[in-house]
Amino acid sequence: MNITKEELVQRAREAKERTYSPYSSFGVGAALLCKEGTVYLGTNVENVSFGATCCAERVALFSAIANGDRDFEAIAISATNIPCYPCGICRQVMSELCDGDFKIFIDNGTDVIEKSLEELLPCSFDF
Repeated sequence: MNITKEELVQRAREAKERTYSPYSSFGVGAALLCKEGTVYLGTNVENVSFGATCCAERVALFSAIANGDRDFEAIAISATNIPCYPCGICRQVMSELCDGDFKIFIDNGTDVIEKSLEELLPCSFDF
């Protein structure tokens, strides 16, 4: 990892400040670390039609894909006031785009909880 876990979490906290969450007031930021060192930020973007809402994790992943990066090492997630684990949709997207040892850092405000993708989604959907 070219940057520390703490630095990645700090980047997620900064991304959280850019959230567009007028309906839930629940801001989430994500910082995705690529294996070669690039970091992509994501923030949740809500819509009055909740199905059109996109989570911070997927925004970061899709941004990386759009920029040609596909080798991911870790993601840090920071939310408003509580630890925020990736939702089921984000976990499934991660399972398709990331290795099972992909690291997920959950910011709980004082400590960082570290999980692997395999721990959070042991039986992912696959063809």
